[in-house]
Amino acid sequence: MLAKRIIPCLDVHNGRTTRGQQFGKAEKGELSDVGDPIELAIRYNDQGADEMVFYDITATSEGRKSMVSLITQVAEQCFMPLTVGGGVNTLEDFRTLFLAGADKVSINSGAVKNPQIVREASNHYGSQAIVFSIDAKHRQGANGWEVFVAGGRKNTGLDLIEWAVRGQELGAGEIVLNSMDGDGMNTGYDLEATKAVARAVDIPVIASGGAGGPKHMADVLTLGEADAALAAGIFHRSEYTVGQVKGYLANEGILVRKI
Repeated sequence: MLAKRIIPCLDVHNGRTTRGQQFGKAEKGELSDVGDPIELAIRYNDQGADEMVFYDITATSEGRKSMVSLITQVAEQCFMPLTVGGGVNTLEDFRTLFLAGADKVSINSGAVKNPQIVREASNHYGSQAIVFSIDAKHRQGANGWEVFVAGGRKNTGLDLIEWAVRGQELGAGEIVLNSMDGDGMNTGYDLEATKAVARAVDIPVIASGGAGGPKHMADVLTLGEADAALAAGIFHRSEYTVGQVKGYLANEGILVRKI
């Protein structure tokens, strides 16, 4: 059995780590500054994080330049795998982030616009380096979930499960499932959606959106059948350390990598 992974996430805007409750806050200016991303990355590295995810949440050309510099600095000082996403649309975007020091590159809206870029990137860099990120929300008035892009502003009409399966078919090595309903709410992950995706694909599924404490993470790793749990706010606010979360999970009988 593989150890479950605990992954802090840093949303980066203009070179700073930010947090906002639910999607679309960057465009509305409703973001709070929670710290320097390099300092936070070093902190989580020292706490025993299994991986780190960075999202350029605006992905402007200026933002991309600052992100490249940021990833290079973090890669020089941290020894955990780094996943980077935001504004990835072309093979050159993948190349730029890999050269900066990313171990994996995450694609979301770009995959909806051009699904074949996922196949091209997977063929070029290997599936283990390609992360298929999905923003999903409960379908109004019906069962299931729909896929959104553009930071949660645009409903694609795509079905979550069908799109996740498509991502695997295109060559992605793992899926990050972002629950739009739970994002920033601290009320727990979407266990039903996570389990449905995990059972539909054969690649690892990383749950994101809704972590309010270690129990929520334990629930999504067991009841939700996720391979990893991603969280932001509870770590940024120093409510819990990565070590404390792992200690809780270990006490619950969940296999985690020792710090």
